Formats: sequence, structure tokens, C-alpha cells
Amino acid sequence: MISKGIRALQSGYWPSLVGAWLHFEVSFMVWVLIGALGIAISEEFALSATQKGFLVAIPLLGGGLLRIVIGPMVDQYGPKRIGLLVLACECAALVFVWLFASTYFELLCVGLFLGFAGASFAVALPLASQAYPAAHQGLAMGVAAIGNSGVLLATLLAPRLAHVVGWRNTFGLMVIPVIVTAIVFWCTVVSPEPTRGRSDLRSALQLLRNAVQQKFMYWLCFLYGVTFGGFIGLASFFPIFFHDQYQIDMIEAGTMTAFCGLAGSVARPIGGHLADRYGGTKLLQMLFPVVALVCIGLAQLLSPVWTYPLSISALLLLGFGNGVVFQVAATRFQHSMGTASGLIGAAGAMGGFLLPSWFGILKDLTGTFSFGFWGFACMASLAGLSVLFIHRSNRFPIHQESG
Repeated sequence: MISKGIRALQSGYWPSLVGAWLHFEVSFMVWVLIGALGIAISEEFALSATQKGFLVAIPLLGGGLLRIVIGPMVDQYGPKRIGLLVLACECAALVFVWLFASTYFELLCVGLFLGFAGASFAVALPLASQAYPAAHQGLAMGVAAIGNSGVLLATLLAPRLAHVVGWRNTFGLMVIPVIVTAIVFWCTVVSPEPTRGRSDLRSALQLLRNAVQQKFMYWLCFLYGVTFGGFIGLASFFPIFFHDQYQIDMIEAGTMTAFCGLAGSVARPIGGHLADRYGGTKLLQMLFPVVALVCIGLAQLLSPVWTYPLSISALLLLGFGNGVVFQVAATRFQHSMGTASGLIGAAGAMGGFLLPSWFGILKDLTGTFSFGFWGFACMASLAGLSVLFIHRSNRFPIHQESG
């Protein structure tokens, strides 16, 4: 299987794939940076559980909203131009936090603007898709989306840097890899011509209008809201969960979350590759029930000896599911993947916004994190039932290009 995967990677233009991966990797680090530093920030501002939940969730909301905008722009103007614009906006947001943010409200506002980093998804995946033939879409986009491992780097390194230089200066230091990424992206990426004739706002809006008229799109948005929403939401909230539930310090909680994120990031291309071979809906039928069972286990709030392996398993399964869902999306929307990835990715980010928000609110209302996990188990079960119904009824033909 490894040799087949290598041959598949050689079938396309790999420098663009490298640029797509790096763009998403570094942007993902920026996107989850508030979550990685959430313990230090919450201690300085003495935040409640609800405030903590919204603090780490607000960049995910920004990412969800901006992906809807960035996706059609990628289809119209090409991923290279828009990718560089996204990196410039990330730099601006990081500098503002570093030099000016001094209140909780200001952090919420700039956290929304950090959503530009989350919009990198709508740049990286279409770029990877356009660089590879149809037979290897799942693998190519899975490799680009290994950039999810940015959560590993953020949660592993950011708390350690904050311990030495403070959390504000950590945002300032993050400007350096963003600038380096912009240079590499400029040099490696060969941006294909826009897939549609006219590169104007009206054409971009028409692409968006066509996409939202597809019923299949809504189903994929729901599935990705569960898989990616669960992945990014839990990865953002786990440091606070480990700290508040088990009194684990900031650095150790970040390290624990980093390895959870690594498991999900590595699993994503495997999910895409296996979906290429066996079919995405078949894999999703088996995936979602297992995710639900793992979340039920987490809801028991057992000792760390049991909770931590379950936490790793949850993100591994959700990362695998991310790759599978986008393989299904690529078979349907290959020639408008910017728009499709923008909408589907937005749904995933919105799921990520809701998850830590409801964890914080339910913790304040009930005094326990257990109900948050029970709620997510119910969502995973509902997603599994929808896949089973659609696969057996063949309600939506998979191999159909959007209009």
C-alpha cells in the first residue's frame, strides 16, 4: 500500500502539494493559537467556563464565515493570489494581538479576524485537488490536509514559549513562520487558471449560488460539521479540559493535546486514500458509530489513564473521517473545489465553534464536562444514521459534477 501511495503522489505536480500543505500547516497553527494559550489567557483575565469556551471558539467561527468567502474567490482568482492574501491577513491579526490587545473583548474581536487562518483550508485543498488526477483526489487532499497537524505544533510549542516570553510575545513570534511560508508558497506553487471564464465578483457569487442549490452539499456540510468540527473543537478545548478536570498544568496539557492532534492529522490522508479504494460512504457507515462509543466513554470522566487513550482515539477517528468526507466531496465537485471546500469547510469550522461553546456553557450549568461529550455522541450517531440511509437508498448519486 505504501508503494502505491508513493506512485500516486508522483502522478501530480508535487511542489504545489508541498506549498498547499505548508500553507495549511502554518495557518492551522495560527488558527488554534488562542486555544493553545487558553489556559494562560484565562488565568490572566479570570474567565468563567463559558468565557473560556467562547474564547477558544471564536477563531473557529471566523474561519467558518471566511471560508464561504475565500472558496469562491479561489475558484475565480486562483489559489496562489488568494493564498498570499490570506497569509497577509494572518500577519495583521498576530501583530494586533502582540502589540495592542489588552481586554477580553479585544481578544474576541481579533479572534474573529484570526479566522483568516482557518480560511486557508479553502486555499490548500483546491490547490491540491487541481494538481492531481481524479483517481488520486482523496490522497492528494489528505496530504495537504495533514496541515491539521498545525494543532500539534501549536499546542506543543506555544505553551512552552508562553512560559518563557509570555503569551502576547508568542503571538509576535508566530509572525516569523507566516512570513517564511509566504515566501515558500510564492516560489513553489504553480497556480492553475481559474476554472471559470470571468474573474469577477458576480461570477464568484454565481458559483456560490450554484453550490448551495445542491442538496448533496448540505449533507456533506453536516458530516464535516461532525468530523472536522469535532476534531478542531476538541483539539482547541482539550487543554482547558485536561487542566480544569484533572489539574494538569499548561505545558503538560498542551503536550497531551498535541499527541491527540497528531493522531488525527496522520489519519486524515489514510482516510482519503482508503476512501479512494473502497468508497467513502462505506467507511463512514462504520466510522460514526465508533466515534459515538468513544465519546460515551469520555463522558464517564474516568481517570486520566483511561480518558487520555480515549481522547487520542476520538481525534484519530475524526481525522480519518475528515479525509473520507472530502474524498466524497471531490468525486462530486472536482471542478469547483474552491467553492465546495469553502462551504463544507465553513460547516466544519462552525461545528468547531459550537463544540467548545456548548462545553463551556454546560459546564457552568451542570458543573460537569460529561454532558458535552454526551451531546457530541448524539451528533455522531445521527451522522451515522444519515450515511446508512443515503447509502442504502442511493438517494444522491456520488459521481456528479456541480453545475
